[in-house]
Amino acid sequence: MKLYGYWRSSAAYRVRIALNLKQLSAEQISIHLVKNGGEQHSQAYDRLNPQHLVPTLVDNGIDAELSLSQSLAIIEYLEEKHPQIALLPSNIEHRAIVRSMAQAIACEIHPLDNLRVLQYLTNDMGVPEDDKMRWYHHWIIVGFTALEAQLSQYSGRFCFGDTPTLADICLVPQVYNAKRFNVPLDDFPHIVRIDQTCNQLAPFAEAAPEMQHDAC
Repeated sequence: MKLYGYWRSSAAYRVRIALNLKQLSAEQISIHLVKNGGEQHSQAYDRLNPQHLVPTLVDNGIDAELSLSQSLAIIEYLEEKHPQIALLPSNIEHRAIVRSMAQAIACEIHPLDNLRVLQYLTNDMGVPEDDKMRWYHHWIIVGFTALEAQLSQYSGRFCFGDTPTLADICLVPQVYNAKRFNVPLDDFPHIVRIDQTCNQLAPFAEAAPEMQHDAC
């Protein structure tokens, strides 16, 4: 397998955690999202991922080589192809709850604070830096407030019970971003506690941005 990503990409970070938890290896290929206007816009990468986003997972498919985008789709693919170490609970209702928490992060918080959105705010709309940061903080706080309520109901050591799941895989990169941009987390004790617990585990720690070969 090959994983095209970027050290600071939250979505690529999720897939790295999933690979580590499942004890799978993939060749890591860096796509720099800023250098030269963004390597994700190159013709070569366009052929792999017309969305011009990371990550992209390349694997041997049934009939031909598979090029797969979108981190949640990639992780669900890994879950189905390599089910031995599960990232989702066995109970159908519990799986739905975990997916709900994961999507609350990956589909509601992250897209609003993604690099291309922030670049559009500043470069195309002329939004001042302070207002951009207000935007960033607002959407994380809105999302984390709702997630904290879910965690108060379902969490154990991790987001759902006492085993890492897809929800934790999505949470840790989002907390990393929140800390990077100085979002106050005092109102989110469950989120802070679970993030600390996860990062004590090697699969999470080794997937951290600063541990990647292209970190700069």
